[in-house]
Amino acid sequence: MRTVVHLSDMHFGRVDPLVVDVLRETVATIAPDLVAVSGDFTQRARSGQFRKARAFLDSLPRPQLVVPGNHDVPLHNVFARFFNPLGGYRKHITMDLQPVYEDDEVAVIGTDTTRSFTIGGGGIRRRELQRIRELLKQVRRPVTTILVAHHPFDEPHAGAAIGRARPGAEAVEQLASEGIDVFLTGHLHVTFAGPTAVRYKVGGRSAIVVEAGTATSTRVRGEPNAFNVLRVEAGDVVVEHQVWSAADRAFAPGEVQRFVRTPEGWTSLR
Repeated sequence: MRTVVHLSDMHFGRVDPLVVDVLRETVATIAPDLVAVSGDFTQRARSGQFRKARAFLDSLPRPQLVVPGNHDVPLHNVFARFFNPLGGYRKHITMDLQPVYEDDEVAVIGTDTTRSFTIGGGGIRRRELQRIRELLKQVRRPVTTILVAHHPFDEPHAGAAIGRARPGAEAVEQLASEGIDVFLTGHLHVTFAGPTAVRYKVGGRSAIVVEAGTATSTRVRGEPNAFNVLRVEAGDVVVEHQVWSAADRAFAPGEVQRFVRTPEGWTSLR
């Protein structure tokens, strides 16, 4: 079995320090085999915010697989936004925008869905979609394959984006049919887990989509801070939502969902 901690939308520059400290301790106690972070390390892609995010990552267990989010692209520095959009991310977080982690039980692929020409939206590029498809051909089956991206593929805030990136939900159907088992995303600050056939209304082989709420930010959207813990075995994935309790000053297990592999893909046993 492999344990994967899924964090997202930390937004250093606008965090609750207590939540940050407790999150660090909680993740250490879980002792995951992998920490996956699906973007938005900073609030406004400033150097000081990236340094705080880097220090936080350094305090977490390894290995780690991380991808950027739209808040990691400068908003007000127009020159940097269009000519070096991920310069701060590359300098402080990682130069690797196409990370891959693989062992005997899981294969995890990270992808960059950020775009300079959007204000909040994003999506997977067609050439990046092809790269992932080629990687899937090389995966040693029957490992469980996981894709980590910041933006959900049905990201609803198209009105906030100029020239919203495509493809969207159609990429989910294609990647699920070619072997992706789990999609880990963030961006919406909403906790969710369910089959892709239900979430994206797509056909073919069903995979699992897991969204993380904001791990540490005060920018909550009607939900408390949260993160996900995935326990992965061959043909079996358990998703546990860890939810912040202000009263207890702690993260505690919330909803737990179990998914099993069937001939048609993954289905929930909830």
